Amino acid sequence: MAHALVSSNAVAYTSGRDISQTLESARSQVEERFLEGGTVLLSVMDVLNRLLNSLESVTTTLDNKEASDTSADLRATVESLMALPVTEENRQQALVSLAHTGKELRKHVADMQETMRYLRTFAVTVKITGAGLAEFAGFAQEILERIYSGTDEVNRFATHLDSLDKEVKLAASFGASVSTGYADTVPAVAGALRDDAAKIAGHRKDLGVIAREVGAIARAVQGKVASTLSALQIGDITRQRIEHVQATFSLLEDFFAGEDGARLDAGARQRLQNVIHHLTAAQMSDMCVNFQRDSENVVKTIASFDRDMRELLKLRDQMSGESGEAGGNFMRALESSVSAAHEIVKQVDTASRQADQVSQSTIGTAAKLSEAIGNIRAVKTDIHYMALNTNLRCSRLGEEGRSINVVTAELRIFAGKLDDSADAIVNGLPTLEAAAGRVAPATDAGAGNLGESLTSAVGNIRSAANVMENELKVLAENGREVATKISLLIGKLDFQHNLGEVLAGCADMLEGVAGTDVADISDLAETIAPLDRKIFKHYTMVQERSIHRGIIPASEDSTSAPAETAKAENDEDLFADALF
Repeated sequence: MAHALVSSNAVAYTSGRDISQTLESARSQVEERFLEGGTVLLSVMDVLNRLLNSLESVTTTLDNKEASDTSADLRATVESLMALPVTEENRQQALVSLAHTGKELRKHVADMQETMRYLRTFAVTVKITGAGLAEFAGFAQEILERIYSGTDEVNRFATHLDSLDKEVKLAASFGASVSTGYADTVPAVAGALRDDAAKIAGHRKDLGVIAREVGAIARAVQGKVASTLSALQIGDITRQRIEHVQATFSLLEDFFAGEDGARLDAGARQRLQNVIHHLTAAQMSDMCVNFQRDSENVVKTIASFDRDMRELLKLRDQMSGESGEAGGNFMRALESSVSAAHEIVKQVDTASRQADQVSQSTIGTAAKLSEAIGNIRAVKTDIHYMALNTNLRCSRLGEEGRSINVVTAELRIFAGKLDDSADAIVNGLPTLEAAAGRVAPATDAGAGNLGESLTSAVGNIRSAANVMENELKVLAENGREVATKISLLIGKLDFQHNLGEVLAGCADMLEGVAGTDVADISDLAETIAPLDRKIFKHYTMVQERSIHRGIIPASEDSTSAPAETAKAENDEDLFADALF
């Protein structure tokens, strides 16, 4: 009889241990899978936060007022570029006017040179005619030297004009080529720059729209991740309920080994064991239903991430330019247009330098011409007075000085012609200076400033583009990492696969062991009351207590169940529960 009792106890213990071992395996899998899932979810939350931070950086870059100002600077530079043909045409007209003025002055210089040749001839004639008169020999040589001096001044005068004429022709020739090229190049280049600036502004606007869409999706995924973290409580609840079932079997074994259990016969033991099997089977079955329902919701939420990620990656590709839109920021097209514009600006700069040189040279020439005119007038005055003195001397000599008197009279007449030419030149000098001013007007900003403005505007745009490229690169990397994490998450949180089957298998096993009928243990109520209280005390959920009382009614001395554990009131508590 005792041997039979021991054997029955051994069967009961062995059955309980076997079931507990199976449940321990299920509990370990639940804990491992949900812990792993929670870790992955937190890593996804972290990379989502980084994605949103990089999005904020992109948005800040897009909203940068300096970028808008830079585009405005570029447009202003384009307008200046468009004005170049008119500016160069005005410069060409000024050069033509300058050349014409120089040509007119050259005529008067030619007259002066012709006059000086006549004067030299008359001076030589005076020297020859007065050869027999000692008092005229020195005078004739002196007047001839003054005429030679005046001739040198006139020739220097002519040299200055010739040099100016060459410079004007060179500048006009180059300017004409530039001006002709402007008609073909400037409108096209300015139009390209204007289009590029518009494209950049439009692209930035498009990026802003896409950034907002990416942000909306990322925040939606962030909300889903937070919701999933909260839903992972099912893992903690399932683990606890498995532990409660394990504790029930352990408490049953302890009860059978104790004094109260020893007083039960084999039949009573079997009936109590049957009731406990039904109780644990009911708890496991209810737990499986809850697990199936809640974990299915988690899986559905996670599955929706895939669609979100595809959309997020598509938008990310659009932002980073992988859709093939000129590198995503049109900088290559802009730099090509800028290169062409700089070529034009270099031509303008060369033309401007030549024009400035001509202008400065003309002003310098005008000053030299004024000085030369003064010298020529001085020569003319000397010749005039020397000839007048000669006339007076010839009058005193009578018939002997008559021939010299005629020649010196001619000297005075032709010397006077120098005044006429000099007056014409003096009157023409202001016109020469005015034409020089129009060649390089003081108000001209110059190609250097235009080139600097173009370089500055494009440099700022390039700098903004580089910042944008870097931010988009970070965004792309974060987007790729989010997608990878989400893909990993979908596999890790598919609790239905294997895990749900393991739990269902445990429930089926317990139901198989329990059988169809629940044994009557009403006669054992007083004896098993301590066991009932210990099992009931482990429960933390109302469902568990309800199931328990549905199978083992409360005895009169049963203590009231502990209050249900308060639910977490905020997301931080839920996250803590999800991480066990």
